[in-house]
Amino acid sequence: MNQPFSMGKPILIFPAGMPRSLEYLEQCQRNGQAVIGSSSLAYDVAKSRYPSWEYLPYITDPGFNSALAELIAQHGITGIYTPNPVAWSYLNKVLKIVAPHVPLINPWPVQEELSGYRAAIKRSQQQAHTLALASATPPKQAVSAMELASLFRHANIIPGMCDDEKISALCEIARHSVKGDVVEIGSAYGKSAFVLARLAQLYGIGKLLCVDPWKSEYLVQNDAAGLVDDSIQYFDLDETLRVFEMSLLPYSKGDINYLRLPSTEAAQHYAVRREVVTPTFGSTTYCGKIALLHIDGNHSYEAARDDVQSWIGHLASGGWIIIDDYVWPYGDGPQRVGDELLSSHHDRINSAFVMGTALFVQLD
Repeated sequence: MNQPFSMGKPILIFPAGMPRSLEYLEQCQRNGQAVIGSSSLAYDVAKSRYPSWEYLPYITDPGFNSALAELIAQHGITGIYTPNPVAWSYLNKVLKIVAPHVPLINPWPVQEELSGYRAAIKRSQQQAHTLALASATPPKQAVSAMELASLFRHANIIPGMCDDEKISALCEIARHSVKGDVVEIGSAYGKSAFVLARLAQLYGIGKLLCVDPWKSEYLVQNDAAGLVDDSIQYFDLDETLRVFEMSLLPYSKGDINYLRLPSTEAAQHYAVRREVVTPTFGSTTYCGKIALLHIDGNHSYEAARDDVQSWIGHLASGGWIIIDDYVWPYGDGPQRVGDELLSSHHDRINSAFVMGTALFVQLD
């Protein structure tokens, strides 16, 4: 458990040049926490990143303990952060002797780093018991628990709002999917896009096309309280696209690409052209029939309605439509569109359910 420490007095980051040290430095700087960086290297390139810097000998040096005690006393250090497991283990013992009032701020680093992997393994073990789905499409053999664990772990590294319940449901409908393109409207940083791409590969569904203008004017939702729209100013959409590309590129086998267009314009492109070309992903050719259509763009009623109307005509027989945020605390646009979909296509519905906040519908 992280220990409390004074915002006004400095904490020591040691060794200060490790990637997690630099991440923690940025966190401290955002919070206004005073820090001192330190390492045992005669020259450390990370030194310039820190407002204050001190040299410490290696922990194997006989003079380390006294040098540490002197540094703590000189600067009034109130806590120490170390991502190095060996240094952490040593400091956990020696601080009780040389500075019992100074805690280690972080838990054992390996414990911290493995927490996401352990959670993914646990979730994958639960997956077989989470959802029994009735569908007219015979299910494919489920992938292994390790494949699922990998899916959950890598998905949760990517920023985004796609929770584990929704991922579980996507895993299940992918087993009950026909072949065809996988189209996502609204991809942001690429979390759900990664899940869809990986499931399409694992179950042999088809290629992923992501549609997102990545422009702030298309983010305006006109939500009732204005809370969502107020947050738009904090997003850098060019950066969001770069993160999307970084998140998806390692998994692309020529089967992932995107259109940086509004949904309705992208639908017109898809209707007449099968090839999509981008500098990052190269050229991808789509079949023109959609097996999975994920609607997660602008959540205003008009925009969500237009998304469905623009793309549903390309849905393959037995294809799935997922309307994200069918349950949404900021407005009822997606729910109204989802209810209209259920009503107008009631005679074609093979399966329909809500998992987490999303509506899943399979049409004949």
